[in-house]
Amino acid sequence: MDPVLSSDVLAKLRQPRPYPAVSLLMPTHRREPDNAQDPVRLRNLVASAEKAIHDDPAVTRERRADVLDQLRRAVAEIDLAHAEDGLVIFVAPGEHYVWSVARTVPERIVLADTFLTRNLVAAQAAEQPSWTLTVAADRVSLWSGGPERVTEHTGDGFPFTRDLDDPDAEREERIGDLPSTYQDEATRRFLREAHQALRAVLASRPRPLYVVGEPAALALLDDTGPLLPGTTPVRRGGLARGPAPAVWEAVEPARTAREAAAATTVVAELDAARGRREFAGGIDEVWQAVKEGRIRLLAVEDHYRTVVRDHGGHLEPAEPSEAEARDDMVDEIVERALDTGAEVQFVRDDTLLDMDRIAGVLRY
Repeated sequence: MDPVLSSDVLAKLRQPRPYPAVSLLMPTHRREPDNAQDPVRLRNLVASAEKAIHDDPAVTRERRADVLDQLRRAVAEIDLAHAEDGLVIFVAPGEHYVWSVARTVPERIVLADTFLTRNLVAAQAAEQPSWTLTVAADRVSLWSGGPERVTEHTGDGFPFTRDLDDPDAEREERIGDLPSTYQDEATRRFLREAHQALRAVLASRPRPLYVVGEPAALALLDDTGPLLPGTTPVRRGGLARGPAPAVWEAVEPARTAREAAAATTVVAELDAARGRREFAGGIDEVWQAVKEGRIRLLAVEDHYRTVVRDHGGHLEPAEPSEAEARDDMVDEIVERALDTGAEVQFVRDDTLLDMDRIAGVLRY
């Protein structure tokens, strides 16, 4: 599987490719018995994609062999035993990518000169990605994550490490037997370097930040200079080396509290906008505003999906079997909103019940 999505990765994926750039999307299942159907469904999807590539007269023999080879390589990387809610496969001449995402996707095969990225964009936005910095006297690690997991970020100089005279210093630090560690000038320099690298990461990829460590470590890091407003400290030591599940567990209560507070703020903004007549509610009204670049803040319930068709420039409910039905319009709205600089917030189901589950604050 490919790494955690980022804005940079998504921007590269949206660049034009030599034809055919093939996008395969498929809903998957996390648990038994539903996940038993996933291998069969994947085989059928791949077979249909291979047939589409074979039958397309615009695909040369050489290009066909290249793309089919990339498709085989992509399929070999898929681990359905650890599937989430959706599978996204991109293949093109000389490249392939695979993502398992925590957001359902429609089953689809598309041959074009670009990848179909809107479902990935929406999945990345729904993840509400954050950074977690774990701090110790001899190691500072950075973790990228969301509601369900974190993974260690091994770029931009991270992790920062150094040798201590006492190999058991971090253990002693955790149990309180090393009171002078964070008074040491070498430790101050070490944390200052990590702090500077972190600021560079936050400047290029701003996200909510959690900082995990012993109180003395957090205080010394704070002394080196301010981080983002709203940075959340988590007073827990011993996690500078992970493991990832323990880092996620330490941060989860703070992340849940932040999510609840953000949802309250979003609903209040929507209510105020409705009073000012700067409000769009329901999928058609929001779609019209998004197309015009008028959305400043878009709010969407976590699992909201609907099937629509375009009738005279407006969206109306449709059956999945209809020829013109569009079953990922919510994801397309999210992608278009992000393209126009809007803030996108996903909220818990039923939070926007009286707003038809999707709503926006207008710029004008």
